[in-house]
Amino acid sequence: MTAQRLLYLVALLLGLWLIWPLFSPAPHAPSSSGDLATGSLRVEDHRVTALETLSIEARVLGREDYRFDRGARISPTDLALGWGPMADPQLLRQIDIRQSNRWYYWRTETFPIPRREIERHSANMHLIPANPEVARVLGQVRPGQLLRLSGQLVRVDGDDGFRWVSSLSREDTGNGACELIWVEQLQILD
Repeated sequence: MTAQRLLYLVALLLGLWLIWPLFSPAPHAPSSSGDLATGSLRVEDHRVTALETLSIEARVLGREDYRFDRGARISPTDLALGWGPMADPQLLRQIDIRQSNRWYYWRTETFPIPRREIERHSANMHLIPANPEVARVLGQVRPGQLLRLSGQLVRVDGDDGFRWVSSLSREDTGNGACELIWVEQLQILD
């Protein structure tokens, strides 16, 4: 292969990699059977078990869609959300926020509020759309919007041994601190 062809191939692959997110499938509601109100239900090849009810009004700090990791089979979208002081757009201008590999990261040069307040008023949330309407609205959600969501914090057990458990505390940080939510209602407020 000539150097020119190799360069062309690399440029083509880089271009495809850069535009791939434009062709990402919209979040979908996985097919389910059973009733989460009774404690658990089947969602494709997973058992979803309710742990605790959740209702929150928050600002979207970031959004990341997934297709290839194991969790994408049940939760195609993560939203980093902020509430209380972390929903204030003026304050958020002072904090850099990003998401990657199912994690939410933030950093700031000078703390506009104490570090612990940032940790207690923001989180990365793995979302499982409970129905097609929630999936449709989730596909429209963008960073900066204010939204209201309600549903259940859940544990997911895959038939293949996969296990994913929601945090039940707003005091935790780091590995295992994210919420895994069966989203029953989702509304964009602005």
